[in-house]
Amino acid sequence: MPADSERKLAKAQTVPADALILDLEDSVDAARKEAARELAGEFARDRSAIQARSLWIRINAVGDRDFAADAWAAVRAEADGIVLPKPRSVADVLTLAEQLDALEARMNRPIGVTKILPIATETPAGVLALRDYASAGPRLAALTWGAEDLSAALGASTAVDANGAWLPLYELARSLCLLAAGAAEVPAIDTVHTDVHDLDGLRRSAAAAQRDGFAGKLAIHPDQVAVLNQ
Repeated sequence: MPADSERKLAKAQTVPADALILDLEDSVDAARKEAARELAGEFARDRSAIQARSLWIRINAVGDRDFAADAWAAVRAEADGIVLPKPRSVADVLTLAEQLDALEARMNRPIGVTKILPIATETPAGVLALRDYASAGPRLAALTWGAEDLSAALGASTAVDANGAWLPLYELARSLCLLAAGAAEVPAIDTVHTDVHDLDGLRRSAAAAQRDGFAGKLAIHPDQVAVLNQ
């Protein structure tokens, strides 16, 4: 959920998801980035809001002007992990890991406690580098993939056909993510189903993900969680 929305953060307390992801990236306007970091920290420090769920913070990409401040905010909030968007290669994961080493030492956190979940297919270079995640290091918690940013980077008009099925290129990215996670011996998490009103399509997508070996699936709306839990 967008970390700058107090209403959505409050709603998150009632969502029966296994994990919560507070977003500092695409869903937050540039002028609201600092406010989002502050609200994310306040939410994270209220452990009753999180309950037994793990808490993740999606930061801005390596090289973005907000990257360092976002990583600092995530460690200060004692998040369980960081969702890293748009990695160009495993080198971006290692750059973040080095940043986390320094931040955890400075804040007296156990070194290595903050894990990393890359959205590994959001750039063309990232797709081509998937095989290298086996050397990403012990902070790598899982791999997930995404089609929307990849299709935008390629200049495509859509990632799906007329029936809502992934076009071959994005099926390839999905499969390569699953294989890369297996090679790295971490879980693979399937991408979001973007049509929040299409619960039947979500159910089919989730069943296919479970069939193929994905360990979970991302949700972008509270109404999707019950279907995924089933």
